[in-house]
Amino acid sequence: MRFGRPDPDSDALELRRRRSLRDVLIVAGPALLLTVLAFVVAFQFVKPAPPRRIVMASGPEGGAYYRFALRYRDILARDGIELEVRTTAGSPENLRLLEVPDGEVEVAFLQGGVGTDREIPGIESLGGIFYEPVWVFWRGAASDTARGLIGHRVAVGAPDSGTRYAIAQLLELNGIDPSEVDAVEIGGDDAVDALFGGEVDAACFVATPEAPYLKRLRDAPGIQAMPMVRADAYTRKFRFLARVVLPRGANDLEHDLPPEDIPLIAMVANLGARDTLHPALGGLLIAAAQEVNGPGDVFAAPGQFPSTEGVVLPMNKDARRYLEKGPPLLQRYLPFWAAIALDRMAVLLIPLVTILYPLFKIVPAAYQWRVRSKVYRYYRELVALEAQIRSNPDSDTIKRGRERLAAIDREVSDLSVPASYSDHVYDLRLHLGLVRERIAEIESESASVAEVAVTGV
Repeated sequence: MRFGRPDPDSDALELRRRRSLRDVLIVAGPALLLTVLAFVVAFQFVKPAPPRRIVMASGPEGGAYYRFALRYRDILARDGIELEVRTTAGSPENLRLLEVPDGEVEVAFLQGGVGTDREIPGIESLGGIFYEPVWVFWRGAASDTARGLIGHRVAVGAPDSGTRYAIAQLLELNGIDPSEVDAVEIGGDDAVDALFGGEVDAACFVATPEAPYLKRLRDAPGIQAMPMVRADAYTRKFRFLARVVLPRGANDLEHDLPPEDIPLIAMVANLGARDTLHPALGGLLIAAAQEVNGPGDVFAAPGQFPSTEGVVLPMNKDARRYLEKGPPLLQRYLPFWAAIALDRMAVLLIPLVTILYPLFKIVPAAYQWRVRSKVYRYYRELVALEAQIRSNPDSDTIKRGRERLAAIDREVSDLSVPASYSDHVYDLRLHLGLVRERIAEIESESASVAEVAVTGV
């Protein structure tokens, strides 16, 4: 560039650069727009990411539900999920919390049979997770049927607890009017203390054998567990009930306690959830249940839970699939959040395969065609021009032909094509030279013919 004056060569280069960019945009622009549109549409079907925090309703602090919930919390924390454990009075309250529209509680422990007396829309089960036997402990000789409770003071569980709910069902099944039993609404350690102190004749519990207050009763002198001799009859009537047996010597092999097998009925505790729970979180909760409840206990064999056994609520389809087939493929080999991210983005493979792959082939070919067409369109004119001069080689036709050739040469010089296509431009200019030579030859031949015609030689 010269000082004080614009450089015409620089301006020409800039113009060619802009023209080349325009060619790229004309070809790639619609392809890019189509690709963006395809991804926008596909993104509408991308699954939402799971929340990083969920609330679980457990049960009273110190109970089995609460202890299990704390272990679930620690397991979910390994995958970056915060599980807030909310203490409650028991299963009936847990169910009500799940039913609250837009409530915080999304998962809860539910005692088998709770809520089976009515339709519960929007609540599902992730599976049965452990047995909760119904225990009836007597001071002195134990009755072998529920009707033996008539006329006695009985601890039937705290208000709104799962035990209170279960014992009410048990009395009803046996045709016992609530007024026939002197019910004392206390549970847990309070019920044990009342039984030891003679304030009640019997105490009822729905709990796992690991419950601390049950351990207090196992070795207590003068306290006996009532055998459920009609356990099979109960289980035929209700799906959420199972017959279990406390084996002889299970409490203490050395002292042979209990001294004989004790048949019991057990509720199948469920992991209840709203049907809006994210599928990935349902899978994590099932995995936690497998780790916590899978080893089994004195009543359940290893690997028996979690399962669909004793499930009365509608079974969550994702939980059922997890129980039948195990974790999703990606989660078997990748960290949880990496697997979730890849799974969410899988739907974007549709535009990638159906749109981008064909475009990778079409766009370069279209761009190549556009650039070459700038050059090739002159060849049709050159052929026509040469044919016209050959058919009518007079001076005016030859003059106009040469003028048009000069114009084409100038236009070709201004063509903006990438360097990789410059050979086509130079080929065209060589062919322009060949046409000029042909015109000169035609002009010479025409002049010779004219001279012969004039001289007659």
